[in-house]
Amino acid sequence: MASSRVSEGTSSLPIHEPRPSEADLQSRWFAGEFGRDFVTTTGQRVEIVQIGIWNHAAGPDFSQVAVRIGGRLLSGFLELDWDVRDWERHGHAENPGYEDVILHVFFVQPAGSAFFTRTPRHREVAQVQIDLAAFSFAGAPGPPAEAKCGRCSFPLRDLPAAGVVSLFEAAARQRLETKALRLSRLARLHGWDQALFQELAAALGYRHNQQAMTMLVQRLPLSVLSSHAAGPEALLFGAAGFLETRTYEKAPLASREYLRGLWEMWWKYRGEFCAVEPPRWVMAGARPQNHPHRRLGALAEIVRHWKKIRAAFDLPLSGDGGPVSALVSALESMHHAHWDHHFTLASARSAPVLKLIGATRTQEILANLVFPYLSLRADLMVDWWPAYAALPAVLENEKSRRAAVRLLGRRPDRAALQDKLFHQQALLQIYQDFCLQDHSDCAQCLFPEQLSRWPLTHGGAC
Repeated sequence: MASSRVSEGTSSLPIHEPRPSEADLQSRWFAGEFGRDFVTTTGQRVEIVQIGIWNHAAGPDFSQVAVRIGGRLLSGFLELDWDVRDWERHGHAENPGYEDVILHVFFVQPAGSAFFTRTPRHREVAQVQIDLAAFSFAGAPGPPAEAKCGRCSFPLRDLPAAGVVSLFEAAARQRLETKALRLSRLARLHGWDQALFQELAAALGYRHNQQAMTMLVQRLPLSVLSSHAAGPEALLFGAAGFLETRTYEKAPLASREYLRGLWEMWWKYRGEFCAVEPPRWVMAGARPQNHPHRRLGALAEIVRHWKKIRAAFDLPLSGDGGPVSALVSALESMHHAHWDHHFTLASARSAPVLKLIGATRTQEILANLVFPYLSLRADLMVDWWPAYAALPAVLENEKSRRAAVRLLGRRPDRAALQDKLFHQQALLQIYQDFCLQDHSDCAQCLFPEQLSRWPLTHGGAC
C-alpha cells in the first residue's frame, strides 16, 4: 500500500484515505483499536494499563488513565492530537488544566524536527507517535460505551435487587455522613450561616465552577454581602471579574440600565475588593441556564432572601415535608427582573421565563446540603431517611453514567436501580471509593471480593 506525506508533517496515512477527524481518532483510541503497547519518541516502552475515561467536556481528552512508562506506573490525563504541534497551537502548554497530562499521543510530526510537549510548569510529557499505515479506516467506528463493565458487575449481576438496594443504602448513607462531617467542620470554623451559604454557592457552581464560587464567597462572606452598601449583585459580579470589561456597553439596550447600575455601584468600592485576582471561571461545556452569570444572579437573590431560607433549615421535619418543602419553595420561587429573561449579563432577552434555580439543581442541593444538615440536627427525633430515600433521581451526569455501566453492567433492572436520588449518590460513592482509587483496570480492586460477601437479602451487614 502506498503512503504519502501530509503537507504539514509526516504521516503514513495512505494517500487515498481522507484524514480522520480528531473525534474519530479519539473514538478508535478509546475502543482499543490502536492497541495498548507503544514506544515513546525517546525509545521507552509504554503500556496502557487503564484506558481511562473519554472526556467530552473542556480539558484533556482522557482522564483517569494509567500507563507504565519504562517500568514506572503513572496515572493522570492523556491528550490525543493529530499533529504534535497542536499541543502548542491549542494553548495546552499554558493551560493549568493540562498540568497532569502524563502522555501525549499524536499521528503527524514534521520531518527532521523535534517538538517537546511541556506543561505550564515546564514538565516534559512523554510522547507517542502512532503509525496509521498499520490500521484500516474503512467504515466508521462503532460508538464505544462511556465505560466498560467492571469486575464488580459480575457479583452484582447475581445479587437480588433487595441486596443491591441494601448495598446502595449503605453507600448513600456513607456519602451523606461524609458531607455532614464536612459541613460540621466548616460550621465550627465560620459559623452555621456562612457554612450553609458557602455550600449553597458551591452547589450553584456545578461541576466546573464549584471552586470558583467557593473562593468568591470566602472573599465575600454572607455578612459582607448582606450589609455592604454596594449590595450583593454589584459585589459578586464585580469581584468575580465580570464587570471589568464594561460588559454593559456590549449589552442590548434593554439591559444597559441594569448593568450600568451594577457598574456605577461597583466602581465606587472596587478598591476594597480588587487586591486579589478574580477566580478562574469555566464558560465552555455548560448549558446556557448554568452560565456563571446566572449562577451569581441566583446567589445574589439567595442573599436577599437569606432570613427565609435560613429559617427553613431549622423547621421541624413533619408530614408536609417541613424544611425540605420550605426550602424547595423558597429556592424555586425566586425571581429577578433581569435573570427571569437572560442567560448572561449581555445576552438577548428570552421570551419564556427562566427559573433562577430549577428543580434539578434544587434536588442536588437537597442531597448535598439539606439532608446532611438534617442528619446533624440533634432535635430531630423522627427518622429523616424515608424522606431522603423517596427523592427522585436527578438528571444523570457523566460520573453517574460511568458508575452505572461499571457496576450494574447489563442487569435487566438497571434503570429501576437508578430512579432514586440515593441510588445515584450510592453509585457515585462506590465509584469514588473504588473505581477512582484503582489504577489496575479493575485487576487489583478489592470491591468485587467484598461484594461476594454482601448479604443476598435486604437488611444484613457485610
